[in-house]
Amino acid sequence: PEDTVTSSFASFIHAAQPQLLSQTVRQRSKRMILDSIGVGLVGSTTRVFDIALRYCRELYSSVAVSSVYGKPGVKLSPTLAAFTNGVATHSMDFDDTWHPATHPSGAVLPALLAASQMLPPNTKPTGLDFLLAFNVGLEVQGRLMHFSTEAHDIPKRFHPPSVVGTLGSAAATAKLLSLSSAQCCHALGIAASLAGAPMANAATQAKPLHVGNATRLGLEAALLAARGMEANPLILDDIPGCSGFSAFYGVYQPKPLSAAGQQHELLLEKQDIAFKRFPAHLGMHWVVDAALSVRNLFINYAGSFCPALIRSIMLKIPVSKYINRPFPSSEHQARHSFQFNACAALLDGEVGLGSFSESSIQRRELRELLDKVVVEHPEDNVANFDKMYGEVALLLHSGDVLTGKCDTFYGHWRKPLSKESLLKKFRSNASHVLPEEKVEAIIALVDDLESLSDSSQL
Repeated sequence: PEDTVTSSFASFIHAAQPQLLSQTVRQRSKRMILDSIGVGLVGSTTRVFDIALRYCRELYSSVAVSSVYGKPGVKLSPTLAAFTNGVATHSMDFDDTWHPATHPSGAVLPALLAASQMLPPNTKPTGLDFLLAFNVGLEVQGRLMHFSTEAHDIPKRFHPPSVVGTLGSAAATAKLLSLSSAQCCHALGIAASLAGAPMANAATQAKPLHVGNATRLGLEAALLAARGMEANPLILDDIPGCSGFSAFYGVYQPKPLSAAGQQHELLLEKQDIAFKRFPAHLGMHWVVDAALSVRNLFINYAGSFCPALIRSIMLKIPVSKYINRPFPSSEHQARHSFQFNACAALLDGEVGLGSFSESSIQRRELRELLDKVVVEHPEDNVANFDKMYGEVALLLHSGDVLTGKCDTFYGHWRKPLSKESLLKKFRSNASHVLPEEKVEAIIALVDDLESLSDSSQL
């Protein structure tokens, strides 16, 4: 079929050239790559990663050619390495977030890293090839989300990276493998049959599997298409009476993608990424900054932070059921709890890796603060990462009220992390599993990625 939405996407993937990457896009995407590697490395220290790695090593025999985050000398098949590294990337909910809401890097980068090592020595993609494929994967994810108004709000049904991330991974891998336009079309169709995971598994150990599966299954879709497997060539189109990709959204209005010439402006050019300062759901970053603000007011008021002076804690947050958790009992629940993150910030003056340990979660002082929390959902506070805010008010026994509010946290695309802050985060994460010289080597490789002759070195 000619002139369809699906064929336009396939043509874009096939025809995209490095000239498409402006300096802004190159810098933003390299920041994403560096951050995602760091998040994956520190994620390789988690229990859910260990489960995923043990599963892959024990249950599958494979040609082991692709590396695993944080495990020198361990190799897996490309698809299983992509899966395991995707799990690592999302194991702490520390990975980047876009708008409309998804985690774009974790669904694409592990597939490209694994595929780069899979290819024969004389066909290794360059760093520029790698960077282009990464951005193709981002673009496909972003465009698909813009087809639905539903996707602009915090999700309720499907976890977005399990949906758009799977097709983004397929598109990125198809580009890296130099598939034909027809093969790219089939890769998207195959990926659509492998996509989707319910939001009910948020705040559990199963949630990181969503990103692991997205990057793995997208890679598999591209490999299957390369070997001749076919799928519906209208998978992205809105065909009445026969759902394709529209099955994932209640409202779906697709539009063809413009040709990948120099006039095409990538979404990453217009919409930067949010990077997280601590490992928790993005919504938590608003309430933490609001809590830290009111904590400073309280210390100026009372001379120190004294919970006994607080009668109640009012949180004004958007309606979003899966991140409204009054008394979380596990690290994954705590990462998805407005109440926990606000109280941890109030009590400790910060939120970091250690905030989500079992001992931290079960502290008596923290539980006493959680008992004081009351939640309100103002009509103007919508569940949308571009429009929401967080407000924390302390109602004191004296009758005084102290309030902190955050409209844009540090790390949001409207207030991006500085280069220094991003490097500090990467060094902190990567140093959990790598020596300093290797940490600095990765920084240098990503910074000069366009000049790399063999991207598998990354």
